[in-house]
Amino acid sequence: MHEEKLARGLKNRHVQLIAIGGAIGTGLFLGAGKSIHLAGPSILFAYIITGIFAFLIMRSLGELLLTNLEYNSFIDIVQDYLGNLPAFITGWTYWFSWITIAMADLTAVGLYTQYWLPDVPQWIPGLIALVILLIMNLTTVKLFGEMEFWFALIKVIAILGLIVIGVFMILRGFSTDAGPSSFTNLWTHGGLFPNGMTGFILSFQMVVFAFAGVELVGLTAGETENPEYVMPKAINNIPIRILIFYVGALVVIMSIYPWTAVDPLESPFVQVFVAVGITAAAGIINFVVLTSAASAGNSAIFSTSRMMYSLSKEKNAPERFSKLNNRKVPSNALFLSTVVILIAVVLNYVMPEGVFTLVSSVATVCFIWIWGILVISHLKYRKTKPELAKVNKFKMPFFPLSNYLTLAFLAFILVVLALAEDTRVALFITPVWFILLIVLYRLRGARY
Repeated sequence: MHEEKLARGLKNRHVQLIAIGGAIGTGLFLGAGKSIHLAGPSILFAYIITGIFAFLIMRSLGELLLTNLEYNSFIDIVQDYLGNLPAFITGWTYWFSWITIAMADLTAVGLYTQYWLPDVPQWIPGLIALVILLIMNLTTVKLFGEMEFWFALIKVIAILGLIVIGVFMILRGFSTDAGPSSFTNLWTHGGLFPNGMTGFILSFQMVVFAFAGVELVGLTAGETENPEYVMPKAINNIPIRILIFYVGALVVIMSIYPWTAVDPLESPFVQVFVAVGITAAAGIINFVVLTSAASAGNSAIFSTSRMMYSLSKEKNAPERFSKLNNRKVPSNALFLSTVVILIAVVLNYVMPEGVFTLVSSVATVCFIWIWGILVISHLKYRKTKPELAKVNKFKMPFFPLSNYLTLAFLAFILVVLALAEDTRVALFITPVWFILLIVLYRLRGARY
């Protein structure tokens, strides 16, 4: 019997923009004000440090993916090098993480739509967006790539627009209500670490969550044309993208406005555009954040369905979820993930908002697990298959030191999460999820 395989419908431009979209979250547009308020200019170092480790995680994943072009996703890698139980836990944890992100982002679609349509209940736009995204994902993987291409392009244009306008304002000595715009604003208001090491360290929790999704490229491997060329290019461009989109944007923002003048409750993007006289700034940023939320929902539907497909192929989920429709899309897995996300939208309609702060924190802990497992899988691969590593053209730099430093960084983030009251609860709840998965695995023998 001929084995069904996913179609390789993602082109180079799709994967490049998926990589950008995965590294740029709504946190940059809405959450940057809070991050700046907490850490001051030292937030730049938090992004650079986290960006370096995100790059190392992706390099380890890239090397692993290119050892076997038959891998559908990184769960196949975990299965090969760490065994069935870690693959079972990691796959379902990744599925759960993206479900929670979809819960928050589709709700956000409703909230952002209310900016223009205040009388429309927030659950209606979220429901409409979910149905549209499902239909588009059911069609072809190429259409998913096309949607992500344009969603990411909107974010890129918004950030580049801010940087270009901002640099012009700074060079012209543009004055705001907080004083003249100048690069000296970065260090003349209490120095680079105005809140000391405490503010700097606490900022990492927000920064790390902003990078959640950077590994999404690892789920597109089985559906990418010419992955040997496309994957390394997408991963190697991550550092320059982080420097431009995160560091570049924040340097400009804190040069136009001293960090002390940035409102933590408002998007700094809106502040900059309003200062230059663009009165529709709030509406523009609202549109950008709306598309960013829709993009995250799109990524969630794609990633959860592909993860369930991989779990099913390894007998860690019911066999029906590995069935493909005539367009080579795992439609059963898509439907189930969408139904679960739909329940979340309904729950959000009747439950307090605080639930989602908790859920987001839990998702962050889950992503730390996933990234750690990828790095450990890479260590195991280098140890057990040195002959493959020898011929691989896309090696992890500074192995094995880079692996151990990355794992130490992820452990450090868990400590940071324990320091903050609003995220500490997640560290107590998340182990319950892992225990539940282990119990399910033992009860069912991971064979449905």
